[in-house]
Amino acid sequence: MHIFIAETDDEIVNCYPVMAELRPHIKADEFLSRVRRQETDGFQLACVVDEGMKAVAGFRISENLAYGKFLYVDDLVSKTEDRSKGYGGALFDWLVALAREHECDQFHLDSGVHRFAAHRFYLTKRMDISSHHFVLKLK
Repeated sequence: MHIFIAETDDEIVNCYPVMAELRPHIKADEFLSRVRRQETDGFQLACVVDEGMKAVAGFRISENLAYGKFLYVDDLVSKTEDRSKGYGGALFDWLVALAREHECDQFHLDSGVHRFAAHRFYLTKRMDISSHHFVLKLK
């Protein structure tokens, strides 16, 4: 198992089939350009490869008044047929270690209210449910 940040166009494009399981609204032909635009704000893609792409996480390191310096996970998904095989857990742990390496004060993510299996996973990783996230759709 190898975990790394996808940097080349090919590495990013190879993340798409796994990411599409979590973000099916993103079309394959727009994935690379969307990732590249987000990179200007610090977004990065981390991936787990083990005889193929197994898990992907989009994240950024940032700072604000509420949390101080933090690592925020935008997306975390394992390939459907590879769930419960340790890939998501290894990627999660890698991200936490990266946050510590960058001297982050906190580690954050949001999870859709319907993703019960993900919630169980995050709770086993000792995360707390700390708030409600509210949205006002403008389009």
